[in-house]
Amino acid sequence: MTILQDEKLLFTPAIPHSDALRTIFAFPNQYSVGITSLGYQIVWATLALRSDIQVSRLFTDFQESLPRYPELVGFSFSWELDYVNILSLLESLEIPCHSHQRQDQQAIIFGGGPVLTANPEPFAAYFDVILLGDGENLIADFINAYQEVRNAERLTKLRHLAQVPGVYVPSLYTVNYDSSEGEITAILPIDNNVPTFVSKQTYRSNTLSASTVVTKQAAWENIYMVEVVRSCPEMCRFCLASYLTLPFRTASLESLIPAIEKGLKVTDRLGLLGASVSQHPEFETLLDYLFQPKFEGVRLSIASVRTNTVTEKLARILSLRDSKSITIAVESGSDRLREIINKKLANDEIIQAAINAKAGGLKGIKLYGMVGIPGEEIEDIAATVEMLIALKKAASGLRISFGCSTFVPKSHTPFQWFGVNKMAEKRLKYLEKQLGKQGIEFRPESYNWSVIQALLSRGDRRLTSLLELTRGYGDSLGSYKRAFKELKGQIPPLDYYVHQQWRLEQVLPWSHLHGTLSSNVLIKHLEDSQTKR
Repeated sequence: MTILQDEKLLFTPAIPHSDALRTIFAFPNQYSVGITSLGYQIVWATLALRSDIQVSRLFTDFQESLPRYPELVGFSFSWELDYVNILSLLESLEIPCHSHQRQDQQAIIFGGGPVLTANPEPFAAYFDVILLGDGENLIADFINAYQEVRNAERLTKLRHLAQVPGVYVPSLYTVNYDSSEGEITAILPIDNNVPTFVSKQTYRSNTLSASTVVTKQAAWENIYMVEVVRSCPEMCRFCLASYLTLPFRTASLESLIPAIEKGLKVTDRLGLLGASVSQHPEFETLLDYLFQPKFEGVRLSIASVRTNTVTEKLARILSLRDSKSITIAVESGSDRLREIINKKLANDEIIQAAINAKAGGLKGIKLYGMVGIPGEEIEDIAATVEMLIALKKAASGLRISFGCSTFVPKSHTPFQWFGVNKMAEKRLKYLEKQLGKQGIEFRPESYNWSVIQALLSRGDRRLTSLLELTRGYGDSLGSYKRAFKELKGQIPPLDYYVHQQWRLEQVLPWSHLHGTLSSNVLIKHLEDSQTKR
């Protein structure tokens, strides 16, 4: 069967009228990856439900019938390193990669998603329009505004779109630097008719997202996804998923249950999504609902849960619904370090969660931690090893996996001013050695790729030339170093973007793009964390 024949749609697309906007909506990765993105599914369905839009999908390995002369081309951008695929897809459409090279008759290129909402500046040259924040209302506002100037010249369109809250037009802002290798001194609109700041848009509703398509060709085969919560109330100081998506919102059971019933008519695999699913105020009621005999054949999976909500009951329900393990983010085994990052958690709770998981019939527990957290000492790493050893003893026979990443500073968080700790790589190796002695499975993320992630996370527009050189060199780790060497003296060094601690009063690449919390509030949260050291 073809990809389209495998798809089970949970909505009825509109029939486009004869003058509908010719639109391509792309995901810069393979179909199996893109179609598993709930954000991509929702925006695609939002476009397909409008009769004034004729939308075709585009992936790196699959495309629907595309219009020869599209008016709009959009990208859902979820992973920084996919920028190379954005450039390749634009080239395949014979559209110039740089916005300033596009002619009046060529498509407006727009983008959205977590990468662009966090910090779009390294990729700003490639987009005419960037949508900041939740897409539920923003997409409609953008399309409606575009329709009003559909037949105008390009600059008129962009100026009009820039008036829409949450719509950022990078070409209408200039960035000034104190030198080619120095700090940003100002980010300014080109004139008084362009907004000085652009604010991320927040969707405030108790009806959240659910899958619009189910297919066996998704990365998670035949999964139907339901968003239970959005954001996270814990507000760990480093966490983009919490700070960027505030406030914490929960789906009402009145909307969740019908959504679940709808999806389970076409599949037996259900995924409950959210940064902290088990902190939904009616989570126990939702569990009881899913424990009904009529759902006996359903395979249930849940995203990361809060440690103190891992009860034996939860573990038993998951086990009976074909889950083998549960995932918990613990960050560290050090009480001191958890206080610094605002992780409201104790080792006893982590160990009890493992005991409950085993008692409920689960076979394994996946813990996620981090090294290189600001304020971390080697004693904190040793405390993590001790906690994992204690956990293994307390829940003997339970398969324990410890995944560990390196701290990467993220925009719009209290830790955005810090750099990557150069000791992190050694600390990953220390954990690998110590946990290996104990027979605890250790899954470290690559330190080198964390460095590249930090580069893109804190990058500015000067990285455009570096990204394109890197792409030409083959987009490997060595390619980035080679590109920095070639551009020496023209852009800041790698250390400036990745390792350097920035000043609190410094103009950041995203200072003109406002998140939910102001810089002053983030500084207050940072200062609170420093009292814990």
